[in-house]
Amino acid sequence: MADVVEYSRLMREDETGTLAALQQFWAEIFDPIVAERRGRIVKKMGDGALLEFSSVVDAVEAALKIQRRNIEVNGKIRLRIGVNLGDIIIDDDDIFGDGVNVAARLEALAEPDGICISLLVHESVGNRVEASFVDAGEHDIKGLERPIRVFRWPEKGAVQAKQDKPSIAILPFENLSSDPDDEYFSQGVADDIATDLSKISGLFVVARNATREYKNRSQSVGEAAVELGVRYILQGTVRRGSGRVRVNASLIDTDNSIQLWADRFDGDLAEVFEFQDRIAESIVATLAVTLTQAEQDRAFRKEVKSLKAYDYVLQGNAFHARSTKIDNAKAMEHYSRAIELDPEYAPAHAGLAWALVHDANQRWGSDPKVSLDLALKHAKRAVQLDVSLGKAHMVLGDVYCWTKRHSLAVAEGRKAVELEPSNADAHFALGYYLIAAGASEEAVKEAQLALRYNPVFAMGFYYEVLGTALYLTKSYDAAIAALEEGLGKYPDHDGLHQLLSATYAKLDVLDAARMHSQEYLRLRPEDSLTKISERLPYKNKSDLEHLIDGLRLAGLPE
Repeated sequence: MADVVEYSRLMREDETGTLAALQQFWAEIFDPIVAERRGRIVKKMGDGALLEFSSVVDAVEAALKIQRRNIEVNGKIRLRIGVNLGDIIIDDDDIFGDGVNVAARLEALAEPDGICISLLVHESVGNRVEASFVDAGEHDIKGLERPIRVFRWPEKGAVQAKQDKPSIAILPFENLSSDPDDEYFSQGVADDIATDLSKISGLFVVARNATREYKNRSQSVGEAAVELGVRYILQGTVRRGSGRVRVNASLIDTDNSIQLWADRFDGDLAEVFEFQDRIAESIVATLAVTLTQAEQDRAFRKEVKSLKAYDYVLQGNAFHARSTKIDNAKAMEHYSRAIELDPEYAPAHAGLAWALVHDANQRWGSDPKVSLDLALKHAKRAVQLDVSLGKAHMVLGDVYCWTKRHSLAVAEGRKAVELEPSNADAHFALGYYLIAAGASEEAVKEAQLALRYNPVFAMGFYYEVLGTALYLTKSYDAAIAALEEGLGKYPDHDGLHQLLSATYAKLDVLDAARMHSQEYLRLRPEDSLTKISERLPYKNKSDLEHLIDGLRLAGLPE
């Protein structure tokens, strides 16, 4: 199954030109390659096509050749392709059944210019095609009792061609300490290096929460680079014990599998911050990245008075990332301990502020207003202590957003992006602040940047923000595409079902709208239009009414 990316938007912007480009694409690229690989075009559906092959190798070869050729041409038409191997039901010249349904779902999971295949296709093809498919985990497919394992092929050259600066991912550092519970420490060391590098405008740095997923996955460095769409990979190990720490790190150019730089740092535990700085500085020097004067002033500056406070913050970060009520409480406890040890440690105040915001938004505490007031206090303190800390500006923007001080929220979000231009979370946060402030068109761009910097393991919230911005700008078809893509990765993300119900309702596809509203209520059984209206911090009444109207049409209770 093949589908044109953002076809509805292209048609709205230039119907005549889009139709001409699509016809040229079918005639010059798509149809000849399908015929060459002995495939049959069952039907074309405006912006997509259903194909049948008697050989799974032919099917995958055709998909690869179509995408590679189209990338070379760099034209207006871009595709997602899904390939499945399974039984079909033949009805005259048409085909249908589970085999077709799975292919369609795989296509929806593919990246633009990419291909998704099922486990059965992957095993059947083996090494008979010249391409590396990476494991993208299990996904639920509607109509099937069990999830299926999906493999992705993104064309690395295509992703990198869009980048005008060196692209890098920092993989989780391996914990070699005798205590397996030291995992948070090795992860924290890698995260700090990624944060340092994300401050540099001359680098494209993939989000930290994207690379964490590789901790328990058996993939080569080259496969990780392909999936993440980067050229360079930093990998390393951390061992600590008896007051000492050893960090090994190496920088790999995956285009030719050359190790560009490697070093070992061994010293007292207090020297870990110097080691992190030296690693970041070595990467910048090796890749010949030019720093602006402001970046030179702030990029590698760390002032940590208490190692124990630093350790508590790393543990707090690990708990906070789990996003449960119990873990959030543990995170607040660890951040508070860090502040007790070092009242002037900005990351501890910023971390506590984030946890307090989540405590308020999720209604985990007894009084959300008290939690937000405390969050504001600690967020302001974090900014006062370290004006160059992007996370501090982000959380201050979050507090301002939820207390409806929209211009202040947007200003803090912009500052966070300025400080850490490769931080996917910063772009995501700014996107939401812009939505709440009534600037949804600009929010679309920020949400798309968040997905660009976190291309594989983007959170469901990224898609929710993009879908919301598109919905509020009445780009309903594009909203459906973004939200359905997110749902393929996060089938139980309640916000995606909520937005899909409203969007389908606006398109008068009421069966789908009601189905998603029912799924939303299954996940949030106590919710209602009144509660949603009270909860959302929208500045413009018309934006809130627009959303509530769609949800009402979809059947959500008053």
